[in-house]
Amino acid sequence: MGLISEVLLLPFAPVRGSLWAVRQVLAEAERQYYDPAAVRADLARLEQRLDAGEIDEEEFDRLEDELLERLEISARRSTGNGDGTT
Repeated sequence: MGLISEVLLLPFAPVRGSLWAVRQVLAEAERQYYDPAAVRADLARLEQRLDAGEIDEEEFDRLEDELLERLEISARRSTGNGDGTT
């Protein structure tokens, strides 16, 4: 059955290859998005923006919460207790 299915699915090989490439790009983007060092750098830049008066306390709190959530998700992913996206 394996050989027959491969022959029948051969016309779809470019699509399967494209899907593989998309999955690889998505995995790398997620890795960078949840990278703890990147999140900490974003937190530092956010605090600099607050100190410079570019944003107010309310916006700072909102953005800080988003970044801290990313950091928490990163910690869960690294310990294997994440939501299955590891």
